[in-house]
Order: sequence, then C-alpha cells, then structure tokens
Amino acid sequence: MKKLWIYFDTSVFGGYFDSEFEEFTKPLFKQINNGEFKVLLSAVLQRELEPAPEKIVNLIKGLKSEYTAFLDENDEAVELATEYITEKVVGQTSFADCLHISLATINQADVLVSWNFKHIVNIERIRGYNSINIKNGYKQLDIRSPRELMDYGN
Repeated sequence: MKKLWIYFDTSVFGGYFDSEFEEFTKPLFKQINNGEFKVLLSAVLQRELEPAPEKIVNLIKGLKSEYTAFLDENDEAVELATEYITEKVVGQTSFADCLHISLATINQADVLVSWNFKHIVNIERIRGYNSINIKNGYKQLDIRSPRELMDYGN
C-alpha cells in the first residue's frame, strides 16, 4: 500500500497535549514514526510554532526525518490562499489557514490533517476550498481530523 503524504496544520501538534484531542492525535504520531504515513511540514507551521512551548518543539524534532518533508511558502501558494479569501471561503483573519490549504494543495498532499473545525475541517469550507482548487486546475484536497485516520490501512 502506498504511504500517504499528510500535511499537518498547527492544531495537530497542540492536539497531542490536549486532553480533548490526545486520544486520536498520539496514535497518529505513533503511526508516523512507524512509517505508516509521511508528513509534510511547512514554513507557515514553523512560523506559527515559534512561540510554542518546548514540548511541542520537541514533538516536531522527534519526527523521523525519513518520514517528513518541508515545504517553503511561495508565490503560487500565496496567490491561491488569497483567492480563498477573495472568494469568501473564510475571512481575511484566516489567511494562515488558507496558506496551509494552498501549500497542501499545490504540493499534492494526499490529505490535510487538522483539529480546526471552524476554518478547515468543515464541510462548507472544504467545498469552498475544493471548488477553487478545481477551478485553478488542482485536484481536490482531502481534509480530515486525526480521528478520521485512526483506522487507515485496517
């Protein structure tokens, strides 16, 4: 079976230490370190986690490098993220969320994983992001919470 490339937004790292989300987030990290998934990390994530507690920074450093790749922000991602805002999928204050979506889209992630149910893992938002993706010649992006990956491969 092909290993999925999954893009993590910032909420997944916080979810590891959050009692509400850890039940589904910790097993996901175990799956990654067992080589079941490959993870895409980004410059957006890096910026958002600069003020993060040391335990979150250590969580990222603990990911095996052979199962991760780093994505730089670029003009294509910024333009696509801006279009999500212009088309009112979300408001201007959600630009960083849009950058996560656009980076995952243009880098052909198999799935974007997030605990952000307001701006990302939300059926209306997903439809909006994907309608713009399709209009611009990209494939649809599968967007899920860590909970939805629990039984992947079984």
